[in-house]
Amino acid sequence: MKKSIGALLAIASVAVFSSASAQVFVIGNGLGAECYESTKQSSVSYNRANDTCTRALREETMTRENRAATYVNRGVLHMRNGKHAEALSDYNDAIELRPDLGAAYLNQGASYIYQRNFMSAIAPLDRAIQLNSADLFAAYYNRGIARENTGDVPGAYSDFKKALELKPEWDLAMRQLERFVVTPSNS
Repeated sequence: MKKSIGALLAIASVAVFSSASAQVFVIGNGLGAECYESTKQSSVSYNRANDTCTRALREETMTRENRAATYVNRGVLHMRNGKHAEALSDYNDAIELRPDLGAAYLNQGASYIYQRNFMSAIAPLDRAIQLNSADLFAAYYNRGIARENTGDVPGAYSDFKKALELKPEWDLAMRQLERFVVTPSNS
């Protein structure tokens, strides 16, 4: 079914951004870096990777930046495994340490989308965009999903277009845009 921008129709189904690219690099060696590498590899078991990240947070002396990044990485692991309360807690801890860490807000928004709490997803995604998050294309894409599911169809269309502009040939964004038909406004 095509979406008409003028009609402001509600969406019937949700496509969710895969958070595989939303980890944050940890500088140095040790458990924090191992946590990052484990998060990057989807083949590593959740329990093993989660244990590595938790040990890094508990046992290693890290810079504020690396500690925040490790919280984001562990949050990504939780989110992938449907443990959204734990993921949101880790993203909040990362934000407390580094309020300028766009990846924490991006993933916070994605976690709300996975929970179908679209209204709560918008503010952190707005913040990820304001901070020019490293995965800016994903922030726009996710905000497009949230906007469409809260009734803001024109905003969703605009966000999907921006996501495709930032990551040309991205087939997830292209598929979203294919559902829309732009019609002149009756105003």
